[in-house]
Amino acid sequence: MALVLCEKDVHSLLSMRNTIDVLEQSFTALADGRAANNPRSRIITEQGILHVLTAAVPGLHVLGLKAYTTFREGVRYVVLLFSAQDGQLLAIIEADWLGSIRTGGTSALATKYLARSEATTVGLIGAGHQAVTQLMGVCEVRSIRSAYVYSRKERERELFCAEMKKMLGIEVTPVATPHEAVEAADILITATTSSDPVFYGEWLKPGCHINAIGSNWDTKRELDLATLKRCYIIVTDSREQAEMEAGDLLIPTNQGLFEWDNVYDLAEVVAGSVPVRQSNEDITLYKGLGIGLEDVAVAAHVYNLAQQQQLGEKLDILS
Repeated sequence: MALVLCEKDVHSLLSMRNTIDVLEQSFTALADGRAANNPRSRIITEQGILHVLTAAVPGLHVLGLKAYTTFREGVRYVVLLFSAQDGQLLAIIEADWLGSIRTGGTSALATKYLARSEATTVGLIGAGHQAVTQLMGVCEVRSIRSAYVYSRKERERELFCAEMKKMLGIEVTPVATPHEAVEAADILITATTSSDPVFYGEWLKPGCHINAIGSNWDTKRELDLATLKRCYIIVTDSREQAEMEAGDLLIPTNQGLFEWDNVYDLAEVVAGSVPVRQSNEDITLYKGLGIGLEDVAVAAHVYNLAQQQQLGEKLDILS
């Protein structure tokens, strides 16, 4: 019997704190060779795109995949979770919120290891769906007091700031330019759909940590070359996948302006095998793409909680 979990079930079960903990365990397992992850694959048609991410986390007794479609009519996400012991289908999980919170949780995990411990101020460029969990995540791992938010739509950023101030209990201030969001940031988050850089690297405050999560296409980027050159270390959730789809790094590489010598996997950072900064003046960067390991690990956590709380609908399929 497979357990079917819809969006409302996932919302009721997942907390940011538990998501970060599960991700930390899973990236540790990946570093130790006790988990496996494959890069995203895509099938592109005239009408839309099918995206698939796969991973196995034997320590959580699962393997599985997330599949999602992006069409003009919308985006639809689902995770299929299988037993790593006998291959049975364990769960079918609607995965919009799951994807958002695991993305914010992974950025939070990177922030935990890369940002200065005394970081208190966030700059955020973007005020959409992903921006919510990005701000939630960094507030979970650092004592954030204030955030400055820029997006192109004034009404959108004002509503976002009001909602996040109420949710998180910190000062969240809308600003009229990206420069205002960047210049004071101890932690800078970019969560946009832009194809071109959204700020200039010269604006960055010494010691800033950046979470850039907007693009996972090789033709799009949020970061300029100056930002990359100022970074002491660049970390991504999967370097293998980044070499296929991280436009922030691939575009300057293809122009002969960037080399990958200083790019590391988040698993290496979590395992403590690479130095993340020499001083408080160093700038660090996490380039998030979203990988199957994150989806499968968090889905396993949701499935276990759902069983404990007897949530979801059982379906007699593939048994």
